[in-house]
Order: sequence, then C-alpha cells, then structure tokens
Amino acid sequence: MKKFIAIALSACLALSCVSFGAFAAEDDKLRFGDDGKFTILQITDTQDDHCIADGLIEFIEKSIEATNPDLIVITGDLVEDSRAGDISDSEIFKEGVTVDGDYEATLANTKKAVEEIFAPLEKSGIPYAVTQGNNDYKSDVTNEDWLKIYASYPGCIAFDMSDDSEGNIDFYLPVLSSLSDEAAFGLWMLDNGRGFSQEQLDWFSSYNTNGVPSVVFEHIPVDDMGNLYEECSVFDEGAIINGGKAYRLRGDIAHGHAEGIIEPGASTPEFAAWKNKNVVGAFFGHWHTSGFTGIWDSVTLGMTYGCQFSKSGPYGVRTVTLDEASGTLETELYEYINGEFVIQVDEPYAQYDNSIEEAFAGLINFLKNIFNALVYLLKF
Repeated sequence: MKKFIAIALSACLALSCVSFGAFAAEDDKLRFGDDGKFTILQITDTQDDHCIADGLIEFIEKSIEATNPDLIVITGDLVEDSRAGDISDSEIFKEGVTVDGDYEATLANTKKAVEEIFAPLEKSGIPYAVTQGNNDYKSDVTNEDWLKIYASYPGCIAFDMSDDSEGNIDFYLPVLSSLSDEAAFGLWMLDNGRGFSQEQLDWFSSYNTNGVPSVVFEHIPVDDMGNLYEECSVFDEGAIINGGKAYRLRGDIAHGHAEGIIEPGASTPEFAAWKNKNVVGAFFGHWHTSGFTGIWDSVTLGMTYGCQFSKSGPYGVRTVTLDEASGTLETELYEYINGEFVIQVDEPYAQYDNSIEEAFAGLINFLKNIFNALVYLLKF
C-alpha cells in the first residue's frame, strides 16, 4: 500500500537538514511502499499568473488521478513574469505576475498564482516538492519570499540546504526503505534557474548520502543531454536544423519527441559529479513542447512536456518509479490528448539512405551556412 502523506514545513526546516528525514515529523518521511516501489509525478512549466489559464487545474487534477503518485515534483517556472497575447484565460491579451516598479503588487500576483496552482495538490494530500525556474526569477520575487510562500502550504517541500551566496534553493530528500528507517534512495531538487554555480556544485559533491542511488530534478537541461542526439540528413524523420546542420535523437539510446537540440559532445562537471554521487536519473523541463527519454553513460535523462496553456502543445507529465530492491528506475511520459492522459508511444526513426537526397541535403546546409555568415557580417 502506498503511503500518501502531507509534509508540514516549519521554521526549523533550514536548521534541521543535517540528517536524513530531519525536515519533517517522524511519521511524515518519504518511504517506499510495501511493494518496494515509489512513484514520482513530474509536472513542469505551469508558467501562469494570477488569472489562471482555463483547463490548467483540471490538467493537474487529472494527472494525479492518472498516475497515483507518492510524491509530486514541479520542476520550475511556476509563474510567468510578463508576456502579451495570452488568450488562455479571462484576462485577454495579458499575462504575467510582474507589475513594473511595484514589488508588493508583483508579490500579491505571484501568491495568487501559486494559490491556484497548489490548490489541487493540497487537495490530493500528496506531498510535492518544487524547484526554481528561470521565469520564477524573472518575476523578480526574491527567494526569501519564495520560501515564505512555499512554507505557507502544508504539503509543499522546499527549503535551502546549499547555502550559497546567491541564495539558490537546493535540497536533498531521502526516500526511506520499506523495511527500515535507512535511506534507500535520494532525490535532489536543484536550482539552476539562473545557472548552477560552483558553490552549488561543491555543496552537492560534499553532501553525504551514504552512497544510495539518487535522482536529480532541475528546470534547465544540462548540456550532456546533447549526447542523446546524432547528426543526420535533413530528410531523416525527426531531423531538426540548427546552425546549418541537422540533428535528431539517437534511436539506439533515446526515444520520444524533440523540437529543439543540444549539440552532442558535452561533458560537464555537473554530470561528472552526478556519476560520483550514484545518480541514476535526471529529469528536466524548460522546453515545453519536447518530451523524450534516453540513457547516456548509465544515467537515464528525460525532457518533460510543459503545461503552459497560453502556448501551443503538446502538453504532458512524466512518472518516475523507483525500485528499492534494484536501485533502478522506470519512467513513462504521458501526453495530454483531448482532456485525457495517454502514455507516449513512439517508434525508432527510420534511416533514409539515398545518395541524391544526401547531396541535396548538403546543398541546403551549404546555403544555410552562407546565409548565417551574411547575417553575422551584417551585424557589423
């Protein structure tokens, strides 16, 4: 039986994070079920304001019903700072919490947006953790006030353990064994909404987790995600043109739907630190319309669809199910189609092998490179 809990935050949170599970009362710790499973629902990029989008609350409610999670994680961009042209709610052609020059009005709008988004989460009785996104920072609400907002909701988990000079909100959550009070898995909620600093990396690297496997949740994907892509022909299914070249997901290690690319080849210090910390999976938002999963260097990496209803879809969520016995995970992407959640199913891309097409693709790439060079020169 899964244990559904509501974790009450208090003023002692920041002072009690020196040991596993110290952030909550003894009975409110995250714990594997009797079946040795622990399911996380990832929701990302609600990116709304004080006049909530039609359908967003129903989206959240249905995602919980469809996935029956033990924990919900929102990976950033809770709010939209400012944008014109929104027609997803009753406040036509206006979106954003920010009121220029009026911090108190901006804060009030932010609180209202969060109240709307968190309402179905609180109603569910399922605990939920939050990471910061770039648009949360663009709202200009301080992290001090963000933490006060989070602390006002009994089911919300968000506190700062990294104590870096910029005040980024990073924390670690242990998931206890079904058989004991020992941690069997760990969850990292990392704040890279304005980059990931060396101070944050040092905290991450030095924090003692006793070697248990763990999962990272962040807003912005790391450059190592690019290793899930390969260069291809512009005629290949799934090809995305970038910088005069075409790329697509590598069918042998990745699957899903990508509308953007990160060039392959990166090897970041953060990813190296994950490997040293026994991170077995890392999941991101930020891109809104991309949903895909792959494995690179034994780490499962995933981009998850957003749900900002003022932008076009696809919309969706992700589940990450941890296995206590094996220390591994399984993950599924869900697309929101006609008001229902459907598990994303896709086939490996077909590889075309046609010399005429390849030659034509080369010509297109050549012309694109000339165009990009002209654009560059005209800037001077």
